[in-house]
Amino acid sequence: MMESNYVMGKNNVLVKQRIRKSIGLALVAAVAVTAVFSHQSFAQSADSTNVIKISPVRTDIQIASGKSGTVPITVTNLTKGPININPVENDFTGADENGTPALILDANTYAPTHSLKRFLIPIGVTTIPAGQSVTINVKITVPVEQQAGGYFGAIRFAPTLPDDSGQVNLSPNVASLILLTVPGDVTELLNLTDFTVQQGGKNVNSPFITSNSDLTTYIRFENKGNIQESPFGQITVKNFGKVVSTTNFNVDAPRDEILPDGARRWTEPLKDIGTFGHYTVTATVTYGKNNITVTAVKSFWVIPQWMIFAAIGALVLIIAVIIFLVIFIRGRGRRAARNQLTGRYRR
Repeated sequence: MMESNYVMGKNNVLVKQRIRKSIGLALVAAVAVTAVFSHQSFAQSADSTNVIKISPVRTDIQIASGKSGTVPITVTNLTKGPININPVENDFTGADENGTPALILDANTYAPTHSLKRFLIPIGVTTIPAGQSVTINVKITVPVEQQAGGYFGAIRFAPTLPDDSGQVNLSPNVASLILLTVPGDVTELLNLTDFTVQQGGKNVNSPFITSNSDLTTYIRFENKGNIQESPFGQITVKNFGKVVSTTNFNVDAPRDEILPDGARRWTEPLKDIGTFGHYTVTATVTYGKNNITVTAVKSFWVIPQWMIFAAIGALVLIIAVIIFLVIFIRGRGRRAARNQLTGRYRR
Protein backbone atom coordinates (compact mmCIF):
# COMPACT_ATOMS: atom_id res chain seq x y z
CA MET A 1 0.00 0.00 0.00
CA MET A 2 2.82 2.39 0.92
CA GLU A 3 4.59 1.55 -2.34
CA SER A 4 1.37 2.29 -4.29
CA ASN A 5 1.00 5.64 -2.55
CA TYR A 6 4.63 6.43 -3.33
CA VAL A 7 4.13 5.67 -7.04
CA MET A 8 0.96 7.75 -7.13
CA GLY A 9 2.73 10.65 -5.41
CA LYS A 10 5.63 10.44 -7.83
CA ASN A 11 3.23 10.46 -10.78
CA ASN A 12 1.46 13.49 -9.33
CA VAL A 13 4.77 15.33 -9.05
CA LEU A 14 5.60 14.51 -12.67
CA VAL A 15 2.18 15.72 -13.79
CA LYS A 16 2.58 18.98 -11.85
CA GLN A 17 6.04 19.51 -13.36
CA ARG A 18 4.64 19.02 -16.86
CA ILE A 19 1.79 21.42 -16.14
CA ARG A 20 4.24 24.05 -14.86
CA LYS A 21 6.38 23.57 -17.96
CA SER A 22 3.36 23.88 -20.24
CA ILE A 23 2.21 27.04 -18.44
CA GLY A 24 5.72 28.49 -18.72
CA LEU A 25 5.87 27.83 -22.46
CA ALA A 26 2.39 29.26 -22.87
CA LEU A 27 3.43 32.46 -21.06
CA VAL A 28 6.51 32.81 -23.23
CA ALA A 29 4.42 32.22 -26.34
CA ALA A 30 1.82 34.69 -25.13
CA VAL A 31 4.35 37.47 -24.69
CA ALA A 32 6.25 36.64 -27.87
CA VAL A 33 5.68 38.93 -30.79
CA THR A 34 2.84 38.17 -33.15
CA ALA A 35 4.41 39.36 -36.39
CA VAL A 36 3.10 39.76 -39.92
CA PHE A 37 4.88 40.21 -43.22
CA SER A 38 4.08 43.89 -43.52
CA HIS A 39 6.07 46.89 -42.32
CA GLN A 40 3.08 48.67 -40.81
CA SER A 41 1.93 45.78 -38.62
CA PHE A 42 5.45 45.08 -37.42
CA ALA A 43 6.03 48.71 -36.53
CA GLN A 44 2.88 48.77 -34.41
CA SER A 45 3.99 45.57 -32.65
CA ALA A 46 7.45 46.97 -31.93
CA ASP A 47 6.22 50.31 -30.60
CA SER A 48 3.45 48.82 -28.44
CA THR A 49 5.83 47.22 -25.95
CA ASN A 50 6.90 50.52 -24.32
CA VAL A 51 10.11 48.72 -23.34
CA ILE A 52 12.18 48.42 -26.50
CA LYS A 53 11.88 49.28 -30.16
CA ILE A 54 13.67 47.51 -33.01
CA SER A 55 14.56 48.44 -36.56
CA PRO A 56 14.27 46.97 -39.10
CA VAL A 57 11.40 44.67 -38.32
CA ARG A 58 12.11 42.57 -41.41
CA THR A 59 15.25 42.02 -43.49
CA ASP A 60 15.53 40.34 -46.88
CA ILE A 61 19.11 39.26 -47.55
CA GLN A 62 20.92 37.15 -50.15
CA ILE A 63 24.00 35.11 -49.23
CA ALA A 64 25.66 32.54 -51.48
CA SER A 65 26.61 29.04 -50.31
CA GLY A 66 29.88 29.05 -48.39
CA LYS A 67 29.63 32.78 -47.66
CA SER A 68 28.70 34.89 -44.64
CA GLY A 69 26.65 38.02 -44.18
CA THR A 70 25.56 40.38 -41.43
CA VAL A 71 22.15 41.82 -40.59
CA PRO A 72 22.38 44.94 -38.38
CA ILE A 73 19.42 45.40 -36.02
CA THR A 74 19.05 48.55 -33.95
CA VAL A 75 17.47 48.12 -30.51
CA THR A 76 16.28 51.21 -28.62
CA ASN A 77 15.68 51.28 -24.86
CA LEU A 78 12.42 53.15 -24.26
CA THR A 79 12.62 52.92 -20.46
CA LYS A 80 14.12 55.31 -17.92
CA GLY A 81 16.71 52.84 -16.73
CA PRO A 82 19.29 50.46 -18.22
CA ILE A 83 18.13 47.08 -19.44
CA ASN A 84 19.78 43.91 -20.64
CA ILE A 85 18.76 42.55 -24.04
CA ASN A 86 18.99 38.81 -24.60
CA PRO A 87 18.78 38.01 -28.33
CA VAL A 88 17.16 34.62 -28.98
CA GLU A 89 17.39 32.82 -32.32
CA ASN A 90 14.18 31.21 -33.56
CA ASP A 91 12.92 29.59 -36.72
CA PHE A 92 9.40 30.32 -37.86
CA THR A 93 6.77 28.82 -40.11
CA GLY A 94 3.52 30.16 -41.53
CA ALA A 95 0.83 30.15 -38.83
CA ASP A 96 -2.04 31.04 -41.14
CA GLU A 97 -2.82 32.30 -44.63
CA ASN A 98 -2.84 35.96 -43.61
CA GLY A 99 0.94 36.16 -43.26
CA THR A 100 1.32 35.66 -39.51
CA PRO A 101 4.51 33.72 -38.67
CA ALA A 102 4.57 31.10 -35.92
CA LEU A 103 7.79 31.33 -33.93
CA ILE A 104 9.29 28.01 -32.84
CA LEU A 105 10.18 28.90 -29.24
CA ASP A 106 11.80 25.62 -28.17
CA ALA A 107 15.56 26.21 -28.13
CA ASN A 108 16.24 22.65 -29.33
CA THR A 109 13.69 22.60 -32.17
CA TYR A 110 14.24 23.67 -35.76
CA ALA A 111 11.83 24.23 -38.60
CA PRO A 112 11.34 20.97 -40.55
CA THR A 113 12.40 22.72 -43.76
CA HIS A 114 13.94 26.10 -44.66
CA SER A 115 15.52 26.59 -41.23
CA LEU A 116 17.65 29.74 -40.86
CA LYS A 117 18.42 29.13 -37.19
CA ARG A 118 21.08 26.56 -38.16
CA PHE A 119 23.03 29.33 -39.92
CA LEU A 120 22.84 31.95 -37.15
CA ILE A 121 25.79 32.65 -34.89
CA PRO A 122 24.59 32.98 -31.24
CA ILE A 123 24.58 36.50 -29.80
CA GLY A 124 25.41 37.45 -26.23
CA VAL A 125 23.51 39.65 -23.81
CA THR A 126 23.80 43.40 -24.48
CA THR A 127 23.21 46.21 -21.97
CA ILE A 128 21.46 49.32 -23.29
CA PRO A 129 21.45 52.52 -21.22
CA ALA A 130 18.21 54.41 -20.64
CA GLY A 131 16.85 56.10 -23.78
CA GLN A 132 19.74 54.96 -25.97
CA SER A 133 20.13 52.63 -28.95
CA VAL A 134 22.54 49.82 -29.72
CA THR A 135 23.13 48.11 -33.05
CA ILE A 136 23.36 44.33 -32.78
CA ASN A 137 25.00 42.58 -35.72
CA VAL A 138 23.46 39.21 -36.56
CA LYS A 139 25.96 37.03 -38.40
CA ILE A 140 24.76 34.40 -40.85
CA THR A 141 27.08 31.71 -42.25
CA VAL A 142 25.73 29.52 -45.07
CA PRO A 143 27.40 26.09 -45.43
CA VAL A 144 29.23 25.35 -48.66
CA GLU A 145 26.93 22.44 -49.57
CA GLN A 146 23.70 24.30 -48.80
CA GLN A 147 21.06 24.06 -51.53
CA ALA A 148 19.65 27.15 -53.18
CA GLY A 149 16.31 28.38 -51.88
CA GLY A 150 14.71 30.37 -49.08
CA TYR A 151 15.46 30.11 -45.36
CA PHE A 152 13.64 31.95 -42.59
CA GLY A 153 14.27 32.87 -38.98
CA ALA A 154 13.81 35.56 -36.37
CA ILE A 155 15.83 37.27 -33.68
CA ARG A 156 13.62 37.73 -30.64
CA PHE A 157 14.77 40.33 -28.12
CA ALA A 158 13.89 39.55 -24.51
CA PRO A 159 14.42 42.53 -22.17
CA THR A 160 15.51 41.98 -18.54
CA LEU A 161 16.61 44.26 -15.74
CA PRO A 162 20.35 44.22 -14.87
CA ASP A 163 19.62 42.91 -11.34
CA ASP A 164 17.41 40.04 -12.51
CA SER A 165 20.26 37.52 -12.60
CA GLY A 166 19.43 36.71 -16.21
CA GLN A 167 15.78 35.89 -15.52
CA VAL A 168 13.55 37.05 -18.38
CA ASN A 169 10.78 39.39 -17.35
CA LEU A 170 7.25 38.65 -18.50
CA SER A 171 7.29 41.82 -20.60
CA PRO A 172 6.43 41.70 -24.28
CA ASN A 173 9.20 40.62 -26.61
CA VAL A 174 9.74 41.95 -30.10
CA ALA A 175 11.22 40.11 -33.04
CA SER A 176 13.00 41.00 -36.24
CA LEU A 177 12.36 38.59 -39.10
CA ILE A 178 15.14 37.57 -41.48
CA LEU A 179 14.32 36.09 -44.90
CA LEU A 180 17.43 34.64 -46.50
CA THR A 181 17.79 33.72 -50.16
CA VAL A 182 20.58 31.37 -51.18
CA PRO A 183 20.98 32.00 -54.92
CA GLY A 184 21.21 29.21 -57.46
CA ASP A 185 18.92 26.81 -59.25
CA VAL A 186 15.64 27.46 -57.41
CA THR A 187 12.10 26.32 -58.20
CA GLU A 188 9.56 29.13 -58.56
CA LEU A 189 5.95 27.97 -58.76
CA LEU A 190 2.84 29.73 -57.48
CA ASN A 191 -0.56 28.11 -58.03
CA LEU A 192 -3.58 30.40 -58.14
CA THR A 193 -6.14 28.27 -56.29
CA ASP A 194 -8.94 30.83 -55.88
CA PHE A 195 -10.03 34.03 -57.57
CA THR A 196 -13.59 35.00 -56.74
CA VAL A 197 -15.83 38.00 -56.25
CA GLN A 198 -17.21 38.27 -52.73
CA GLN A 199 -19.99 40.30 -51.15
CA GLY A 200 -20.04 40.70 -47.41
CA GLY A 201 -17.20 38.14 -47.16
CA LYS A 202 -19.13 35.41 -49.01
CA ASN A 203 -18.50 34.12 -52.53
CA VAL A 204 -20.83 35.41 -55.23
CA ASN A 205 -21.85 32.15 -56.93
CA SER A 206 -24.50 33.68 -59.20
CA PRO A 207 -23.74 35.76 -62.31
CA PHE A 208 -26.30 38.29 -60.99
CA ILE A 209 -26.24 40.44 -57.86
CA THR A 210 -28.75 43.07 -56.80
CA SER A 211 -26.46 45.47 -54.91
CA ASN A 212 -23.04 47.04 -55.43
CA SER A 213 -22.23 47.28 -51.70
CA ASP A 214 -19.31 45.58 -49.93
CA LEU A 215 -17.79 43.94 -53.02
CA THR A 216 -14.26 42.53 -52.88
CA THR A 217 -12.00 40.16 -54.76
CA TYR A 218 -10.55 37.13 -52.99
CA ILE A 219 -7.17 35.86 -54.23
CA ARG A 220 -5.34 32.80 -52.91
CA PHE A 221 -1.95 31.42 -53.96
CA GLU A 222 -0.07 28.29 -52.92
CA ASN A 223 3.73 28.24 -53.10
CA LYS A 224 4.90 24.93 -54.55
CA GLY A 225 8.47 26.11 -55.06
CA ASN A 226 11.44 26.22 -52.70
CA ILE A 227 11.80 29.97 -52.32
CA GLN A 228 9.62 32.74 -50.91
CA GLU A 229 7.58 34.68 -53.45
CA SER A 230 5.98 38.13 -53.39
CA PRO A 231 3.36 38.31 -56.14
CA PHE A 232 2.26 41.77 -57.24
CA GLY A 233 0.22 43.35 -60.01
CA GLN A 234 -3.07 45.05 -60.78
CA ILE A 235 -6.79 44.40 -60.49
CA THR A 236 -8.79 46.05 -63.27
CA VAL A 237 -12.57 46.51 -63.33
CA LYS A 238 -14.43 47.12 -66.62
CA ASN A 239 -18.08 48.02 -67.15
CA PHE A 240 -19.31 46.97 -70.62
CA GLY A 241 -15.66 46.93 -71.74
CA LYS A 242 -14.74 50.37 -70.34
CA VAL A 243 -12.15 50.55 -67.53
CA VAL A 244 -13.73 52.09 -64.42
CA SER A 245 -11.03 51.37 -61.82
CA THR A 246 -7.53 49.96 -61.40
CA THR A 247 -6.11 48.83 -58.05
CA ASN A 248 -2.47 47.98 -57.37
CA PHE A 249 -1.93 44.61 -55.72
CA ASN A 250 0.84 44.03 -53.15
CA VAL A 251 3.16 46.72 -54.50
CA ASP A 252 4.11 48.50 -51.25
CA ALA A 253 7.57 47.70 -49.89
CA PRO A 254 8.23 45.36 -48.27
CA ARG A 255 5.84 43.17 -50.24
CA ASP A 256 3.88 40.40 -48.57
CA GLU A 257 5.60 37.05 -48.98
CA ILE A 258 4.40 33.47 -49.49
CA LEU A 259 6.73 30.92 -47.90
CA PRO A 260 7.51 27.59 -49.60
CA ASP A 261 4.93 24.89 -48.84
CA GLY A 262 2.60 27.64 -47.65
CA ALA A 263 -0.39 29.58 -48.91
CA ARG A 264 -1.59 33.15 -48.65
CA ARG A 265 -4.84 34.94 -49.28
CA TRP A 266 -5.70 38.56 -50.02
CA THR A 267 -8.93 40.51 -50.30
CA GLU A 268 -9.07 43.73 -52.30
CA PRO A 269 -12.08 46.10 -52.43
CA LEU A 270 -13.76 46.57 -55.81
CA LYS A 271 -14.04 50.27 -56.62
CA ASP A 272 -16.46 52.27 -58.75
CA ILE A 273 -19.05 49.53 -59.14
CA GLY A 274 -22.35 51.15 -60.18
CA THR A 275 -25.93 50.12 -59.47
CA PHE A 276 -26.32 48.58 -62.91
CA GLY A 277 -24.01 47.05 -65.48
CA HIS A 278 -21.96 44.10 -66.63
CA TYR A 279 -18.60 44.10 -64.86
CA THR A 280 -15.44 42.16 -65.63
CA VAL A 281 -12.71 41.89 -62.98
CA THR A 282 -9.23 40.97 -64.23
CA ALA A 283 -6.26 40.24 -61.96
CA THR A 284 -2.82 40.34 -63.58
CA VAL A 285 -0.21 39.11 -61.11
CA THR A 286 3.56 38.77 -61.63
CA TYR A 287 6.13 36.95 -59.50
CA GLY A 288 9.66 35.50 -59.61
CA LYS A 289 12.94 36.59 -61.10
CA ASN A 290 11.66 35.67 -64.58
CA ASN A 291 8.48 37.77 -64.16
CA ILE A 292 6.03 34.88 -64.45
CA THR A 293 2.53 36.28 -65.09
CA VAL A 294 -0.78 34.83 -63.92
CA THR A 295 -4.12 36.20 -65.18
CA ALA A 296 -7.59 35.50 -63.80
CA VAL A 297 -10.97 36.88 -64.90
CA LYS A 298 -14.41 37.01 -63.27
CA SER A 299 -17.62 38.59 -64.63
CA PHE A 300 -20.97 39.46 -63.05
CA TRP A 301 -24.06 41.59 -63.55
CA VAL A 302 -25.34 44.20 -61.11
CA ILE A 303 -29.13 44.48 -61.53
CA PRO A 304 -31.19 46.26 -58.84
CA GLN A 305 -34.28 44.52 -57.50
CA TRP A 306 -36.74 47.08 -58.86
CA MET A 307 -35.39 46.45 -62.35
CA ILE A 308 -35.75 42.68 -61.88
CA PHE A 309 -39.36 43.11 -60.69
CA ALA A 310 -40.07 45.47 -63.59
CA ALA A 311 -38.61 42.97 -66.05
CA ILE A 312 -40.66 40.15 -64.53
CA GLY A 313 -43.79 42.31 -64.72
CA ALA A 314 -43.10 43.21 -68.32
CA LEU A 315 -42.49 39.55 -69.16
CA VAL A 316 -45.76 38.53 -67.51
CA LEU A 317 -47.59 41.27 -69.43
CA ILE A 318 -46.05 40.17 -72.74
CA ILE A 319 -47.00 36.54 -72.07
CA ALA A 320 -50.54 37.62 -71.18
CA VAL A 321 -50.85 39.64 -74.39
CA ILE A 322 -49.53 36.73 -76.43
CA ILE A 323 -52.02 34.34 -74.81
CA PHE A 324 -54.83 36.82 -75.42
CA LEU A 325 -53.88 37.22 -79.08
CA VAL A 326 -53.63 33.45 -79.55
CA ILE A 327 -57.06 32.94 -77.98
CA PHE A 328 -58.52 35.84 -79.96
CA ILE A 329 -57.13 34.62 -83.29
CA ARG A 330 -58.26 31.05 -82.67
CA GLY A 331 -61.73 32.25 -81.68
CA ARG A 332 -61.97 34.41 -84.74
CA GLY A 333 -60.94 31.47 -86.90
CA ARG A 334 -63.61 29.27 -85.36
CA ARG A 335 -66.29 31.92 -85.91
CA ALA A 336 -65.24 32.31 -89.51
CA ALA A 337 -65.43 28.55 -90.03
CA ARG A 338 -68.89 28.38 -88.47
CA ASN A 339 -70.14 31.25 -90.61
CA GLN A 340 -68.84 29.53 -93.71
CA LEU A 341 -70.62 26.29 -92.82
CA THR A 342 -73.83 28.15 -92.04
CA GLY A 343 -73.74 29.86 -95.45
CA ARG A 344 -73.43 26.50 -97.25
CA TYR A 345 -76.42 25.04 -95.45
CA ARG A 346 -78.58 28.03 -96.37
CA ARG A 347 -77.85 27.48 -100.01
